[in-house]
Amino acid sequence: TGKFDFDRYLGFLNSYNHNFYRHWIFEFAWNADKNSTFTVEPHPWPRPGPGQARDGKPNFDLSKFDPHYFERLRSRVTAARDHGIYAAIVLFESSFGDSAWAGHPFNKDNNINGVDGGNMVKFHTLEVPAVVRLQEAYVRKVVDTVNDLDNVLYEICNEPGEEAKEWGVYLCKYIKDYQTAKPKQHPVGMTAIFDKAHWSQFQSWIARNDLLFNGPYDWIAPGGWAKDPQASVWGKDPPANDGRKVVFLDPDHIWPVAPQRGWVWKCFARGHQPILMDWYDSQPTEISEAEEEAMRQAMGHTRAYANRMNLAHMTPRNDLASTQYCLADPGEEYLVYLPEGGEVTVDLSAATGELAVEWMHPVEGTLTPGGTVTGGDKRAFTAPFEGDAVLYIWRKQ
Repeated sequence: TGKFDFDRYLGFLNSYNHNFYRHWIFEFAWNADKNSTFTVEPHPWPRPGPGQARDGKPNFDLSKFDPHYFERLRSRVTAARDHGIYAAIVLFESSFGDSAWAGHPFNKDNNINGVDGGNMVKFHTLEVPAVVRLQEAYVRKVVDTVNDLDNVLYEICNEPGEEAKEWGVYLCKYIKDYQTAKPKQHPVGMTAIFDKAHWSQFQSWIARNDLLFNGPYDWIAPGGWAKDPQASVWGKDPPANDGRKVVFLDPDHIWPVAPQRGWVWKCFARGHQPILMDWYDSQPTEISEAEEEAMRQAMGHTRAYANRMNLAHMTPRNDLASTQYCLADPGEEYLVYLPEGGEVTVDLSAATGELAVEWMHPVEGTLTPGGTVTGGDKRAFTAPFEGDAVLYIWRKQ
């Protein structure tokens, strides 16, 4: 409720050593769902009228843009840059479905242009050419507004239905083509695409992660929700990244399996980018405040190691550690996660000479020196404290 203190939020991210957030958009002006009625402003398009929209406020004019919206967009992304934080600009958002269509600018009752987007599903397709042309204009305006900033990623849509698969591919290519004439080329991504048609049968959306991995996107955020088996795949034991995509793993799309602190380190050791759907100053759902705080801390500690290591040279190497959670540049450095703590065997056959050893508590971030070890063979290590642990082995320069 009320105005969001964005500068305070950036300070909050910095306090945990976080460097990424999703710059959200709600497409609708008001949500008519009796369980969660609320209003949203500003919007990309102005509301000069004539006439009233269904929320009682002036109609939208989809032929123009609201300067205040784009000035604020640029101001906030610039502020994030100045705090060392990347912004994934969410261009479209469909998770609320038709409950929000009554308040959507592209509802024919809410604009002066005679534009009829049909419904929330149709709006995120190529079905209505007039709508697609206006979406293209909006995307161009966003790109024009932030292209020169170096902390930008584009997220085409949050959690669309699988009906949006061609639309998402089209907009991804459209953005890439449009920005080729611009100074900077920003990554374009898509988050979890779901088959939403079988709720009555499964009480769950079914993730279409194949559409993400096989699409033209630079980065993706796979899904797996409730009874979908992919929830356990991505939420309990994420597979090693094979290098096809930059993969952001977000509990928002992997629910309710993922929200636990060890998951952060599992994702990192498997070559992914874990992020947190942080409830910030609200009461969390499906996760305790203590566990949420532990995840915040863990994410900051993974970033600390990412900055220390030569991350561009490291790949997931399940075969090099008995826990099967290992990032490595064989012979140079190894980061290993021990979900149960205790002992781990690490294959240091590619290394010669002495390497330094260090242990980290995965939540507290405390470091414990582990002396040195000689490479050339498999070596056993035992965590110096109880519970899960992080082991870092590296060649000192």
